[in-house]
Amino acid sequence: MQQSDSAQQMSAGHAASTPTVALAAKGLTKIVQDATGSLTILDDINLQIDSGETVAIVGASGSGKSTLLGLLAGLDVPTRGEVRLFGADLFANDEDGRARLRAQNIGFVFQSFQLLPHLSALENVLLPMELSGRTPDGVPAMTAAREMLTRVGLGERLSHYPKTLSGGEQQRVALARAFVLRPPLLLADEPTGSLDARTGDAVIELMFELNRERGSTLVMVTHDPQIAARCGRRVEIQAGRIAEG
Repeated sequence: MQQSDSAQQMSAGHAASTPTVALAAKGLTKIVQDATGSLTILDDINLQIDSGETVAIVGASGSGKSTLLGLLAGLDVPTRGEVRLFGADLFANDEDGRARLRAQNIGFVFQSFQLLPHLSALENVLLPMELSGRTPDGVPAMTAAREMLTRVGLGERLSHYPKTLSGGEQQRVALARAFVLRPPLLLADEPTGSLDARTGDAVIELMFELNRERGSTLVMVTHDPQIAARCGRRVEIQAGRIAEG
């Protein structure tokens, strides 16, 4: 199996403070109702992802891979089954409890960036620190946000609003926002899907570089086989079930 560019080991600090297993799904099933009756989107998914792994979730459009990522993050609730996030039973919590667990453990990068249009780049990156009441290693929030935006090449664009930024720049802001609290787990849903090939390549390179520096766990939904090949493990979803991985 091809090894990832990203580090496969957690930093010493994370290794000492987190369990070996970052994510564990057991019997994860999602059934929805449509005009024809019941539709099974995910069927009995069992998956374990260890701390420090880089994992690509791949599959045809409509196979259930984005639904799986949403369930792993607790953004959606399964019909049955469980997800453990660093040992905590995600769905034993209500929506507020799941939000707190996400804030403590997960950075999320979306295909559509999900930046708040009325906030500047700096304010978007400040947001997770304001919502969680935490900053990385006690660094002042403003300092951490400025440093992170500089790290992704946007040190001169702090006051710019999303509508004035290119797609690649918006995704860099999203990366800065996802990484600013140094979460032990990063989830990414087609992070280059809205970008042209050249810009997408640059964003992916930056994502792997940041992940390597942080020693975190990366789980990414992607349709791009070249991006998937850079991850340490590939999990293929076919018609709602794991085909390999």
